Amino acid sequence: MSRPLNFRQIEAFPAVMQTGTTTAAAALLHTTQPSVSRLLSQIQHATGLKLFDIHKGRLRPTHEARQLFDTVQRHFLGLDRIEQSVAVLRKSGAGSLRVGCTPALGLGVMPQVIHAFSRLHPEVHVNLQTVGTHALREGLLYGLYDVALSTAAFHDPQLDAVSLHKASAVCVVHPGHALAHRDAVHVRDLKQQVLLTLNADDEIHQQFQRTLQQHRIECAATVETTYSVTICMMAAQGTGVGIVNPYVASVFARDLKILPLSPRCPVEVSMAFSPQSAPSAIAEEFTARLRDHFQAFVMPTARKAQKERA
Repeated sequence: MSRPLNFRQIEAFPAVMQTGTTTAAAALLHTTQPSVSRLLSQIQHATGLKLFDIHKGRLRPTHEARQLFDTVQRHFLGLDRIEQSVAVLRKSGAGSLRVGCTPALGLGVMPQVIHAFSRLHPEVHVNLQTVGTHALREGLLYGLYDVALSTAAFHDPQLDAVSLHKASAVCVVHPGHALAHRDAVHVRDLKQQVLLTLNADDEIHQQFQRTLQQHRIECAATVETTYSVTICMMAAQGTGVGIVNPYVASVFARDLKILPLSPRCPVEVSMAFSPQSAPSAIAEEFTARLRDHFQAFVMPTARKAQKERA
């Protein structure tokens, strides 16, 4: 249950927003650092909002804090108006969520996660953009996304990326393909096969090529493309053997035979927040739904085996 904010609390909040530390805010207000810390704690407890986290030794404001700060600046003497803003933020966080991800995750993961999230938070506007990893990294640095996911690593010291899920690449073939009757595919089985692969700058492609070279495997031909979805579509036509991540493969499970690949080709989903602001409460709620999804994810090859045993 929220409680009304008093003048001293509202006075302390913008001081912390402006200075970035409770020590500097205390000097600005001619009081002590423990006093400001206590007032800040009281504000967060009274409003029920997450307003700051600690980032590189400074207090980093959330989206809710920035919106509340704008309200305080405009209505410093209007306590009723500030309370109304707190109530709105408590209900819907920042009110919007900007998500970026690679196209494969946009197809194989996001529809289910956003469905679950929107059922819990129908009032939140979600903007989902599917672009390549480089564009995701740039978007995070410029504050265009609140959170972004990729099956390639975010190589940037400014981004604190975390691993959400680890899996392995799979082979996808037409059900009538010569390899479709197998329980698994070894790279030796790909000799003289037509391979459907991602572009040379893709991490899965690079790992797979190293494995082929290590085993001295030569293929009949290679069809290279930008998107895993295109590989799955071509495999469904019988064009060749596709190597893709399991998330997009699961979408085409009815049309393709999905086979484990050995030696293993690791696939990892990385997540990063924008360094411009601390994650909002609504962004943290969304990542909780993402974690739930990946925790329940079953490799499509294992899923089919489970159905056959049933």
